[in-house]
Amino acid sequence: MAYASLLLDPTLRRIILATAIGLMLLEYGIGRLARHDTHDWRESVASFGVAFGQNVLRAIEAGILAVPFAFLYEHRLFDFEQTRPLALVALFLGSEFLYYWQHRASHRIRWMWATHAVHHSTTRLNLTAAIRLGWTGNISGNFLFFLPLALIGFHPLAIVAILGINLLYQFFIHSGLAPRLGVLEWVLNTPSHHRVHHACNEPCLDKNYGGILIVFDRLFGTFAEQPSDQPLRFGLVGGTPSFNPIRIALGEWIAMLGDAWRARGAGAKLRALFGPPGAR
Repeated sequence: MAYASLLLDPTLRRIILATAIGLMLLEYGIGRLARHDTHDWRESVASFGVAFGQNVLRAIEAGILAVPFAFLYEHRLFDFEQTRPLALVALFLGSEFLYYWQHRASHRIRWMWATHAVHHSTTRLNLTAAIRLGWTGNISGNFLFFLPLALIGFHPLAIVAILGINLLYQFFIHSGLAPRLGVLEWVLNTPSHHRVHHACNEPCLDKNYGGILIVFDRLFGTFAEQPSDQPLRFGLVGGTPSFNPIRIALGEWIAMLGDAWRARGAGAKLRALFGPPGAR
């Protein structure tokens, strides 16, 4: 598991962090020089606040989250050499497939959307928006989607590593300044595809769920190109932007639980919690 250990190395993580901050500053500078409205400094500062809270909670939860993965790996169905090319390809494709469904569920199940809405709450799409991730992913159950990888026989560290690569790749596709990438647009989740995913225009809602690949969106009918007749708008549908990291991280949970409390009857309460966002 040397490759997984390398990806988790503290020195490498510091290098990645410094590079990410450098790219954020570069993007901001290019946006200013080009006179593009790429950033709201209050929103970017709030994103850093959300990111700080998310990283603190992730460190606290790491030991707890390791338990179900370790248990299933101990009872794995298959034994195989983790670093063989076929195994690595299978891990990559399996993680992308499961990420697609986890991401799709996060848009269609309000209990999960309460976490994921945090990431969609920015009204500017730029690299600082990439680090605005919800604090409550494990409460929402995001990790459950990836447990089958451990049961199949992939080492938990390998799973962490491949999901880390997915997350790192997605940092770069949040730039609103990046151009289209030609033939790669057919296979990869590119900045242009991800701009559509973040847009709150009606034709763009619940589209382009892929992580690194866009092929599962094409296969399952959730792919969309940018509409040619309207500029993209970003942010939550009907939402009011906030610059308070705590309100950003917990606002949808408060709204959802309030709706469930006020709903009459068990069916209505369950719809408020587990129906699509906006269902009453």
